[in-house]
Amino acid sequence: MIDYIKGEITELTPANVVLESVGVGYFIHISLPTFTVLGGQTSAKLFVYEAIREDAYILYGFLSKSERQLFLLLISVSGIGANTARVIMSSYTAQEIQEMIASGNVVALNAIKGIGTKTAQRIIVDLKDKIVKGVGGSEFPNVIMNAQNEKKEEAVSALIMLGYASAASQKTVDRILKDEPTLKVEQLIKLALKMM
Repeated sequence: MIDYIKGEITELTPANVVLESVGVGYFIHISLPTFTVLGGQTSAKLFVYEAIREDAYILYGFLSKSERQLFLLLISVSGIGANTARVIMSSYTAQEIQEMIASGNVVALNAIKGIGTKTAQRIIVDLKDKIVKGVGGSEFPNVIMNAQNEKKEEAVSALIMLGYASAASQKTVDRILKDEPTLKVEQLIKLALKMM
């Protein structure tokens, strides 16, 4: 079992990368966010998932163990194969996907190419508890909460600096985050200002 491959980037496209390590070039499938991070770099370390089938031996590469863990969770859902999981992970960041699942955001998942409403609902039903609780002490149980708290704190302090009361600011930001947990800080502040 390969845990990770560290080597020189000899080829890079939005869908895959070739990492050369000790004279061997490994053809590794990647997501768009990984492609973006690798652009401009000469070497990389990718955590690997090996898909071994009768007719193929395919490697999928991830920037972190928690990203690979999310991929493994996605392919554990009935009807989601490795390619569909890669499309999901190319559509949003790992953190955004976790937030969507944790908050039950069917609409956002449904917007991904190839994901119908039933599949989106199945992903949420199968993975919500695992994402929220964290799987076997994996790296991301608190990612969502930490990200939400940071976002909330930033938005609230911005509103307070603009002269709004602390309690009212917190209440408004909480209400927005409950309905739309994937909003960026700037969007959150703009929405809050309209509601204050």
